[in-house]
Amino acid sequence: MTTASLEHDPLITEDDKSQAHLFSEKQQCLLANSLYHSWKGPGQGRSFVALANVDLFDAPKKRPLIPDVLVSLDINMPDDVLRKSSHAYRIWEYGKPPEVVIQIVSTPEGKKYDTKLPDYAKIGVRYCVVFDPEKQLKRGLLRVYELRGTTYAEKNDRWLFGVELGITLWEGKYENNHNVWLRWCDRQGKLISTGTETTEEHRLEKEKAQKQAEHERLEKEKALEWAEQEHQRAEQEHQRAERLAAQLRALGIEPQ
Repeated sequence: MTTASLEHDPLITEDDKSQAHLFSEKQQCLLANSLYHSWKGPGQGRSFVALANVDLFDAPKKRPLIPDVLVSLDINMPDDVLRKSSHAYRIWEYGKPPEVVIQIVSTPEGKKYDTKLPDYAKIGVRYCVVFDPEKQLKRGLLRVYELRGTTYAEKNDRWLFGVELGITLWEGKYENNHNVWLRWCDRQGKLISTGTETTEEHRLEKEKAQKQAEHERLEKEKALEWAEQEHQRAEQEHQRAERLAAQLRALGIEPQ
């Protein structure tokens, strides 16, 4: 195999599946981890799970679908994630399909992702997101589909109603890699922060609070200094008035 092939060909694992490149792995982590770090769920104390690269089964003995990321509401992770039955998302065990699946196009066989849409629709996944960072499908970087009836229709917006999450593209650095990333956001478009960003936000908030406290301390000192100066001026005026009154009395004049 030539150097060029090593650079561009997907690795083939022993089960003959293409292994996604490092960008996809980091993208999966970004999407799953940010929800656990910073998202409180869809509201009213409802639970959720966000999983990356997990087999999704809709029936026993069927080949699984393998979304890069899935989000399922109102369920909890098993207590023992090492148990064999916890190694996949089995719809008949959780009682429902996930609300969202995300597919990241990362191999030369990128067109296969379009063929998965009917499969996701068949099992009742409400939203399917296709992120194509290298534009292999030649249909734009990001497409969001919503299940309407038994088929998907492409959405004009990127708000996942009912899930109470938005999806957006963001250019920036994640784990020292500057790229265009797929990110979650709230209704106002604010990004759902990663753990690192949350830590940085807290640091900046603490620094801002310290600066504000220092500013208030200096302002208080200035106010006290001004008050002291005013007190001294008033005392000086009082002493001056007393001296003037004494001088007038010495001249036989009673000051008014």
